[in-house]
Amino acid sequence: MSPSPGLPASLPVSAPPRVRDRLRAAPDGPVRVVHRGRDAVYVDLDGWCLGVVSAAASAVPCALRSRNADLGAVAGRSAYVRAGVLHLDGTPLVVGRVLRVSAPRLDPRASGTTASPITQVIPPTTVVGLVAPLGLVGRPLGLDDVAHLVGRGDGLTPSGDDLLCGWLAAHRATGEPTPEVDEAVRALLPATTLLSATLLDCALHGEVLPQFSAWLAALGTPAEADRAAVLESVGHSSGAALLYGARLALASLPRPPISTHPKEVAA
Repeated sequence: MSPSPGLPASLPVSAPPRVRDRLRAAPDGPVRVVHRGRDAVYVDLDGWCLGVVSAAASAVPCALRSRNADLGAVAGRSAYVRAGVLHLDGTPLVVGRVLRVSAPRLDPRASGTTASPITQVIPPTTVVGLVAPLGLVGRPLGLDDVAHLVGRGDGLTPSGDDLLCGWLAAHRATGEPTPEVDEAVRALLPATTLLSATLLDCALHGEVLPQFSAWLAALGTPAEADRAAVLESVGHSSGAALLYGARLALASLPRPPISTHPKEVAA
């Protein structure tokens, strides 16, 4: 199928490694469009939510990224995969650059100085009601906590899931294993939205937003507070919940960690 009249012959995009590999392994055929808008389109790729985002959208780690200001005429009215390439409205999205979306490595044994200590973990207003009964600060997350959080909240990415994404990704960054929580999260993925379940899967693999990676890389440096503010501004409430979840995770470690690679930021 050729692109519809008025559409580009192809749209160049960048891809995280797992997104590229999933597309390469996907069978040819139509895929269901889950959500479409001017800046983002999401499709169901065999039970995994694959995004296509413009430069103006949140650069989620499960998405192909375009440098265009918006997706323009490629509205995502239809989608299919052919030979490992996603097509929207007949336009092939050709992967060029491979993106780094892994969180920077943190040293959990190192103590840092920071203007906003991670031990002062204050929940954002969007999750206060959700987390108040749990008393999460300063202790590991339990299985009952996971069951309470998954799928709780409004929107394509409920706040409880965003919090868990931050918590999981922070643990991946420190190298601290959390096998019981990981297993519980995986078992509960069907209880939330397809996009949120996919982002939880990304967090389990240590794949994060650029703003999250930048904040982790700035821990213990003068840039930490500014990077935290940028992360908090992501979405309506997602960034704030991500940050809170990560701070909960780091505050439960024996000593506050700092990045071993302060300049390492995911693309």
